[in-house]
Amino acid sequence: MAAILSLAVASFASQALVRSADTLLPQIATDFAVTVGVASIVITAYALTHGTTQFITGPIADRFGKYRTVAVACGLSALTVAACGLARSLDGLTLARFFSGLTVAWILPISLAYIGDVVPYDQRQQVLGRFLAGQVLGQLFGQAAGGVIGDYFGWRVTFFALAAMLAAAAAALTWQLFSNPITRPASGMQERRGMIESYRIVLGTPWARIMLLSVGLEGTFFQGVFSYIGADLHLRFGVSFAGVGVIIGIFALGGLIYAATVKPMMRRLGQTGIAKTGGIVLGLAFLTLAVQPVWYFAPLATLGLGLGFYMLHNTLQTEATQMVPQARGTGVTLFASMYFLGQTLGVALGAPVMDRFGAPPIFVVAALALPALAFFFTAQLKRRAI
Repeated sequence: MAAILSLAVASFASQALVRSADTLLPQIATDFAVTVGVASIVITAYALTHGTTQFITGPIADRFGKYRTVAVACGLSALTVAACGLARSLDGLTLARFFSGLTVAWILPISLAYIGDVVPYDQRQQVLGRFLAGQVLGQLFGQAAGGVIGDYFGWRVTFFALAAMLAAAAAALTWQLFSNPITRPASGMQERRGMIESYRIVLGTPWARIMLLSVGLEGTFFQGVFSYIGADLHLRFGVSFAGVGVIIGIFALGGLIYAATVKPMMRRLGQTGIAKTGGIVLGLAFLTLAVQPVWYFAPLATLGLGLGFYMLHNTLQTEATQMVPQARGTGVTLFASMYFLGQTLGVALGAPVMDRFGAPPIFVVAALALPALAFFFTAQLKRRAI
């Protein structure tokens, strides 16, 4: 439907922003004459606000309308992301990234919560699979554009391009709000409970607590570690910024493979089988990055990271839309916040290791932790089904 397609456009733009910083990090470090570990503060600042802001976005979206909230967030994000391109110091860029995390945080989780509201659970896996394509293509664009555009035109132009995309998404969502009744909740349908009550419902649910722990660990050991792949390729193997962008962009192709094959995977492996296989693939891919003697193995490893991540994360994501139906907006945004807080922790823990020992030790930790996480989560999922 057109309403969900417009949300996919917004998701494309927001995910392009999230991933672009991974490939821009070496360029930013060079421009401001700092180490990659120091420059990683721009990722940490974004992830910190992106994660913590979502503690309040869910209840607000439940109260005032999820679709309207996403439209407003896209408009504000266009301004804050443009400010990133105008920054003239690392401190200024960090501050702009801080505020862009504050505004972009509303887009993806509230979009997922909206889909949970309007699509029945038995159809949701397929709809989320199609919606996933918007996220993955955004990541592909962000990762590749971060390297290619940055290499030829400078990292600032990348942020300006992303700001224009967010402005276009805001326009599409606003049009849907005025023209499509499904985007507006029926009178009296908004949740009127307070924020504290919403959080009491979510955190009082044992399954929700397991979900939040699982996605927080996933953010730490996957996203926090993934942020250093581009820097490792450039510093250890001398890969150009454009080459880094292309290699990391292959991650999104793995996501597209998952989106295209999720239905037969469900038939052959089932939900828990997909998640466990995803964890194993992630472990093998990170191990490859750690021990590779030349950079030629990196494209295959990043393809495996994309496939394995979405096998695990999309299972978590689907469960998140249903873990607390009576407070869906709060539950899904809290789920997303835990992922980004996990990323913040992962980047912060990895920075001193990266500067002193390089990235391989970080990759080894991820190679061990992610399969263990997948098996822990699926064991809990099976126990819940009994």
